[in-house]
Amino acid sequence: MEEFHQICGFPKVLGCIDCTLIPIQRPKVDEVAYVSRKGYHAVNVQAVCDAKLRFTNVVVLWPGATHDAHIYNNCSLKRALEEEKPDGWLLGDSGYACKPHLLTPVLNPANSSEERYNRAHIGTRNTIERAFGVCKSRFRCLHKSSGCLLFEPEKCIAVITACMQLHNLAVSLRLPVPHDTPDTGIGGDENHTAHQQAPSDDGNQIRRLLIQSRFSSMTKNTRSI
Repeated sequence: MEEFHQICGFPKVLGCIDCTLIPIQRPKVDEVAYVSRKGYHAVNVQAVCDAKLRFTNVVVLWPGATHDAHIYNNCSLKRALEEEKPDGWLLGDSGYACKPHLLTPVLNPANSSEERYNRAHIGTRNTIERAFGVCKSRFRCLHKSSGCLLFEPEKCIAVITACMQLHNLAVSLRLPVPHDTPDTGIGGDENHTAHQQAPSDDGNQIRRLLIQSRFSSMTKNTRSI
């Protein structure tokens, strides 16, 4: 939380969450399910990262046509956060529903407080995009510029999982980051641009209170946890 807070002053961040598409060859079974919104066959990978760009939770399972919100709604991490109710939250983009444990940006901010919240949210959430970019730069087989993984989905899942584990090891060993890191940007190099806003949920009140207490123009010190 302290390391995330140092980025843009956003408090109590447990991790940043997003999905990314890993291109694969056309599968022999359920081919249509793997066609992503970008038009190529892929596995849609969900990941949570820490402030050092390490992946702390990954779901490498779903075909490319699967919506990011559906992946999250059916993962064990969501169930654990709902049961344990930790004093903190994940940060996700507007493709997710706003929950007490997963805060999203404010669509169409109406005042300067909401704009400050959005800037801090986006600046902090960019961590997961950087993590994807560094991982794909280290393992170019995961990036669309290298074509695709030339295996059936089951083996592709094993390769992707291994690459993400090795990425974590590289981060822990402080190995140099490749200079040609793919520029993923907010929302990923292939994520969310075609997503509709997920319906808001019971995180609205928590988000509203957070904006009032930490990002309001009346708040003198928004950088203290």
